[in-house]
Amino acid sequence: MALKKDKAKVLGEVFDEERIRTFLDFEPPEGTSRDYHLLERAYRGMIAENFVTFLEMFIAAGYDLNATNSAGETFLTVIGRHRHAEDYIEALREKGAQ
Repeated sequence: MALKKDKAKVLGEVFDEERIRTFLDFEPPEGTSRDYHLLERAYRGMIAENFVTFLEMFIAAGYDLNATNSAGETFLTVIGRHRHAEDYIEALREKGAQ
């Protein structure tokens, strides 16, 4: 089955440090924790290797790895329910997420 034109897979996108750093600039929807939102955006938009680099930048900028969503769950708790999140979970735990 072919992907719809607007859902075409992007191959070869460059994720250098400058590109990764842009993920610290997203504004959250009203009522959403900025720290949680940034983690979620990075997780959804990066491969695990780039996510590790993002986490280093995220922590250096003073953001909270244990920020919670509106249900009071940490990001680590939420992605713990995802089948293919092992590398992301490991990266978060290595950086001190609970």
